Amino acid sequence: MYAVFKTGGKQYRATTGDVLKVEKIEAEKGSTVELDQVLMVGDGADVKIGAPFLAGGKVTATVVDHGRLAKIKIIKFKRRKHHRKQMGHRQYFTQIEITGIDA
Repeated sequence: MYAVFKTGGKQYRATTGDVLKVEKIEAEKGSTVELDQVLMVGDGADVKIGAPFLAGGKVTATVVDHGRLAKIKIIKFKRRKHHRKQMGHRQYFTQIEITGIDA
């Protein structure tokens, strides 16, 4: 059984036992999180699609870790203008383990 859910403005496809890095969720390490914005749940040929979300659908997950991703370098350069601008950004993430999928 798999589910497609939405969190942090992005969509993820997961099955039970998967470990995902999602946008930062305000929860303590080891706590349980319920993600209720489920778009689709599939089990073989049986597929349920929400419009836009599945009524009563939820994905439960355990928070494994918090952290920051690798630095993304942003460089803006204009030739022959003596102009160069360099910036960087590290995005926060939450690592979760999917423990259950309910349709």
